[in-house]
Formats: sequence, structure tokens, C-alpha cells
Amino acid sequence: MGILLVILLIVIFLRGMTLVFSEEIKSIKERDPAAKSTLEVVLLYSSLHALISHRLAHFLWKKRVPFLPRFFSQLTRFFTGIEIHPGAAIGRGLFIDHGTGVVIGETTVIGGHVTLFQGVTLGGTGKETGKRHPTLGDNIVVGAGAKILGNIAIGSNSYIGANAVVIKDVPPNATVVGVPGRVTRQDGKKIDTLMDHVHILDPVMQSMDELQKRIAKLERKEHS
Repeated sequence: MGILLVILLIVIFLRGMTLVFSEEIKSIKERDPAAKSTLEVVLLYSSLHALISHRLAHFLWKKRVPFLPRFFSQLTRFFTGIEIHPGAAIGRGLFIDHGTGVVIGETTVIGGHVTLFQGVTLGGTGKETGKRHPTLGDNIVVGAGAKILGNIAIGSNSYIGANAVVIKDVPPNATVVGVPGRVTRQDGKKIDTLMDHVHILDPVMQSMDELQKRIAKLERKEHS
């Protein structure tokens, strides 16, 4: 009887997690080809575990409960490698792929259906007070090791390339690469949320291509 009760409680818990975090689970299954089932995501994905802990910590943070929010945050970092300050405001459908080394600061605001890869930092730039961390719009992909620093805004449908360092506002539908981050647009088109990391425009190479075209045009004029 006791074993059946435990099994029933586990089933109820898993069912509850599936309902409450349905958008997060859906996002993981859509964006990670390694995710085979809902049960696997609920039991094994550190991204989801970190978000479950953060929802609780953020609730307590807003209620001004002392100590416990940061305790949950640090405990989650220990088990998942993902550090989310309880003050951060996170929208639905966030997917943190792999997750190790991800840091999300206190005044960070994240929109809906954002993807963060391992080693991403959403941090501040010093000891300033008030709003000091970035605001991300919807449907943004942030590549591995990227750093987005300061009270800046990243427009919706943007792609931040791996290891980019972003310290200025980014318009919507843009790609940012390099250190410091340089902005390019993907021909005015929305970035693919399926995370195609191969076909990303490099603004430096774009500038070089344009320069080469101008040189070729001048050479043709000179020989005509």
C-alpha cells in the first residue's frame, strides 16, 4: 500500500510539472533533437530543473522573504551549473541548452521562447545600482560563451553569436558577432529559432566583400 501511494504521488508530481511547465517542456523538445520524451525532459534536463527552482525563488523574492531565495539559487547552481538570481524576470518557454556556466543577473529581464547556450552571461558592467542587467526580447538565441553586459536591450528575433561580447543595444531581427559585438541584419529576415548556427552573416566579412566589390568596380572603370 505504501509503495502504491509513493508511485501515485510521483505520477501526480510529474503530471503537475508537465502542466505547469508545458511551454518549457515543449521548447526543449522542439529545439533539442536529443530530447526523446516528456518524461526524459522532466527527469533529466537541468534547464527545466533550474527554471522550476527559479520560479519558487522568484516568488519568494517578490514576497521579500529573506535568505531562502538566494539559498535556492545557490543550491540550484551547485546541482545544475546554472546560476539564476532570484530577482531575474524570466518569460515562458526559456530553453538553456546544456547550461553549465550560465549566469543570469538580478535585474535581467528575459522575454518568451529565448534560447541560451552554455557559458552565457547576462551580467552587469560594474557596481552601478538599479537596472544594471540586460533586457532580452522574444525568440532570441544566444550562442555559447556570449556575454551580454549592462542595462541594454536586445531586440526580438535576434541571434547573438558564440563568444560575442555585447555592450550596446541590438535592434530586432539582427545578428551580433565578435568582440566587441558588431551588428548585422539577416537581410531583414527573422532569425531561425531552430538554431542554424552555420548560416550566420559576419559583418566584418560583409564589409570586406563590399570593399572588394567597390575595388573591382573601380578597376573596371579604369580599364574601360
